[in-house]
Amino acid sequence: MRRAKIIGCGSYLPEGVMTNDDLARIIDTSNEWIEQRTGIKARHIAGKKETTSDMATRAARRALEKAGLEGKDIDAIFLATTTPDQTFPATAVTVQDNLGMGDKGFAFDIQAVCSGFIYALATADNFVKSGQINRALVIGAERFSSLLDWTDRTTCVLFGDGAGAVILEADDAAKGTKKDRGILSTHLHSEGAHRGQLYVDGGPATTQTTGHVRMNGREVFRHAVTRMGEVVVEALKSNDLEGKDIQWLVPHQANKRIIDATAQKLGLPPERVVITVEQHGNTSAASIPLALCTAVEDGRIRSGDLILMEAMGGGFTWGAALARW
Repeated sequence: MRRAKIIGCGSYLPEGVMTNDDLARIIDTSNEWIEQRTGIKARHIAGKKETTSDMATRAARRALEKAGLEGKDIDAIFLATTTPDQTFPATAVTVQDNLGMGDKGFAFDIQAVCSGFIYALATADNFVKSGQINRALVIGAERFSSLLDWTDRTTCVLFGDGAGAVILEADDAAKGTKKDRGILSTHLHSEGAHRGQLYVDGGPATTQTTGHVRMNGREVFRHAVTRMGEVVVEALKSNDLEGKDIQWLVPHQANKRIIDATAQKLGLPPERVVITVEQHGNTSAASIPLALCTAVEDGRIRSGDLILMEAMGGGFTWGAALARW
């Protein structure tokens, strides 16, 4: 059995921080209003000239350093983002060049909004398991502030910028059991009938503009609680596990109330849930790797721990990944 194990992670957050009080100075809102509904207190905002590839590269370099590797040691880059530097080429190829990979391997972007990192992780995992590559760099990076309408308090208070990355390496000694280190299973879903509930009102083929985020918050919340609850159960059942077997839930950081509902579904106490939404806001595809790296760096996640990651985003898309650290 060939597994893809995680051998390093890295993260990057822009220096600029916008608190709820900062937002209250430019729109009709308050710290209390935002925090009570979302759990968010602050978010990081990229500098004017700071691009998605800049943030992705910084996170990738830190992941490489943790793994004791260089860019030339990577076979492929899978970059999840909704905010590419340009319509084309893929932001991933800029990162490939920044890391000095030359013409080795390949790199491409994956777009599944907030579920993007799970989609990218699943794609990389399958490339490794099939034997096509030995090492993969999986990145979630977003400059989501570029998509926000700063007069719309229902959306601009929610999002932030940042990047997180993990390195997968093939383990040919795996036994094919749930005791193996690495990615045990991934589970992806989408339902395009709900694409109008969370979207950007622009694009090259429609308005020839970037557009802004638009959201039916009540419907997104309802579907998120349902779908993420379903997919975590699916992941557990496929591995013959129960909620009590999970050491850490590392969820998409969109809303603390949604995170709490998922943890309750699993029967997990708050101390076994990694939460960074308070200081990061919703960083879309970057939120799970940012949270994962936070818990690895502070020593909470240790070798052998069973980790469940899950997310839902526009499309709707949703998914989960189960891994042993």
